[in-house]
Amino acid sequence: MPLPKGELERSCWQRHTRERTRPNIKEATLVEFSNLRHRDRVRSPFMVEFAVRGMGVVPAGKAMAGTGHHHILINTPLPLNIGEKIPFSDTHKHFGKGQTFAVLDLPTGRHTLRLLFADHDHRPYFVYSREITIDVIGRRNSIAPVINPDRFDETCAEWYQDELSRPRPPGEWVTVSNLRDGEPVASPFSLHFGVEGYGVCAVGVGAERTGHFKYEVYREKQMVQQADLGNGATQATLSLPNGTYTFRLRFVDATGQRDLLPAQDLSLVVNAQNRL
Repeated sequence: MPLPKGELERSCWQRHTRERTRPNIKEATLVEFSNLRHRDRVRSPFMVEFAVRGMGVVPAGKAMAGTGHHHILINTPLPLNIGEKIPFSDTHKHFGKGQTFAVLDLPTGRHTLRLLFADHDHRPYFVYSREITIDVIGRRNSIAPVINPDRFDETCAEWYQDELSRPRPPGEWVTVSNLRDGEPVASPFSLHFGVEGYGVCAVGVGAERTGHFKYEVYREKQMVQQADLGNGATQATLSLPNGTYTFRLRFVDATGQRDLLPAQDLSLVVNAQNRL
């Protein structure tokens, strides 16, 4: 996905680059919303992107140690008995096909959301996000927020929240969800991966219409890094010297050789080095 065309929008988007790409080294296992923050204001329907670290994704019904799938708890607390299966209801949304995101359509008003990661049998792990509160301020077809240069901070925040939660076009695609083409970034940085039309599944258990992520990093057409995320991971942390690179994200079958979807190429511009 390209950077915003407008100068104000591009400046606003890049103001938050470090926030979107900063690695989390404090928690080995973590699940969180990668595009929503506490007290965000969004229009509905809106995109919800999942991020899990330290575990892999496998669809429901496929048992494999260290893997599971996502659930969203809407306006409801964590289960009192962590050993019980998560129920199927309007307040307990299951993503048992190995999805990396969801589009929610909620009425205007205040809502709470929490991600809960569970095993093949919908029994929760002790892995869940903090509960966040969001305000749905209207319908997606209402007038979109715009940035006013005279009130940049305030209107940038409104535009940015709306942009992060904007649903992507339908179809089948693979994408880097938290960094855009040519966007300068400080190293080390984390990239989050998304896929539509297929589910993610770690290698070792077969499931229909699933695959896993694989990436390659090139500098001047020479490959300098690669990784096969056959464990079902949906994000990666990279450390690269300053320079311009091509990052190629692939979504492949269990062999790691056959592409299930066209790869996404992203121009990476590393312009700074940070200590973790």
